[in-house]
Amino acid sequence: MENWVVKNKKADFKALMERFQISEVIARLLVNRNQMTTEEIESYLHPELSYLHNPFLMKDMDKACNILLQKIQSGKKIRIVGDYDVDGVSSTYILYTGLLKCGANIDYEIPDRVKDGYGINMQIIEAAYEDGVDTLLTCDNGISAFEQVQKAKDLGMTVIVTDHHDIPYYKIPNADAVVNPKQVECNYPWKMLCGGAVAYKLIQAIYEKSDISPNELSPLLEIAAIATVCDVMDLVDENRIIVKNGLDLLKNTQNYGLNALMEEGNVNKSKLSAYHLGFIIGPCLNASGRLDSAKKGLKLLLSQTEKEAEILAKELKELNDIRKDMTLKGLEQAIDIVENSTIQKDKVLVVFLEECHESLAGIIAGRLREKYNKPSIVLTRAENKVKGSCRSIEQFNIYEELSKCKDLLLSFGGHPMAAGLSQNQSLLSET
Repeated sequence: MENWVVKNKKADFKALMERFQISEVIARLLVNRNQMTTEEIESYLHPELSYLHNPFLMKDMDKACNILLQKIQSGKKIRIVGDYDVDGVSSTYILYTGLLKCGANIDYEIPDRVKDGYGINMQIIEAAYEDGVDTLLTCDNGISAFEQVQKAKDLGMTVIVTDHHDIPYYKIPNADAVVNPKQVECNYPWKMLCGGAVAYKLIQAIYEKSDISPNELSPLLEIAAIATVCDVMDLVDENRIIVKNGLDLLKNTQNYGLNALMEEGNVNKSKLSAYHLGFIIGPCLNASGRLDSAKKGLKLLLSQTEKEAEILAKELKELNDIRKDMTLKGLEQAIDIVENSTIQKDKVLVVFLEECHESLAGIIAGRLREKYNKPSIVLTRAENKVKGSCRSIEQFNIYEELSKCKDLLLSFGGHPMAAGLSQNQSLLSET
């Protein structure tokens, strides 16, 4: 059962209305979204690119730029390591396209969701070393890859981490540079960027150092907007600016892949909104990482011809249709388990779906949370272990709660509202 709560924060609404020439509804909306300072309100009401924060305020941004520019100038091989969801694919696209424009010798790797799991791993590092890669650049992952980063360093590689996830144990990996606004020592004024937005800020900074016109950032801003919406970031501050301006650009995008995907999804570009990003474009890009390879979604964004884009867009649409059917079956099974057991009385719903494809666990957990208004964890059987996806409510920080029982887990990571975990199969049978 959904639980709707109407916020009624107190403020001098009349003064806000008179000062900014806005209606009472807008004034209350600003207060409810904690937009209280003059700068925050002006940015919210007029989300222009000029309100974007200086990227060099981010910790290690200048260091990361200098390292990458030096590597580019000396022709060193750089490899991006992304992630398999929309944010990860978008981040990879932004870094790959942006650094190519700077003349980088660069390629990318995206882990397979089932075979490799989340983030950079030892196999990826060893393969990079064998391929003669000099520098590893992560995006949307890496902040918890302590052993992996150290392994790369021991092999003589340079490592730059760009990420947006919470900092585990208040420690950071031993990388040459770590760009993540959530670091305690980072003075960046806006902490809630997605991985794609962090990648965008890095390219923004590199372009500035390289005297490349800011106009060249437009194709990257489109993708950052998709990542921001699909990673469910609050649409205030920089996120609102990125999405508002990204939507304007997307209505006239020159990206073959996005045009083909919107055509396939019957999207009217003149009426394009955040809804279309979150519920049509995003799910199709996500479907490749769930049921195939996330590289297919990236390949779509990188398409060089309309024909190539049309073929890939059709494949992604078909994958997403299959994903929808599989999700519905899994959700029906999960609801049946909850309704016919004592689980529904628990503070946190934990459901084991043995036959469910592990890539769908997060979606099903989100649907359970919506239906029962409780934090929900869906566990699935993976190779030699159990994997779980968690979706929470505002009153329950799932990341902190997992931290309290980390001794029972093989690994975990994520945000207050969404997280992932893995554990031994034997532990599941014991419980």
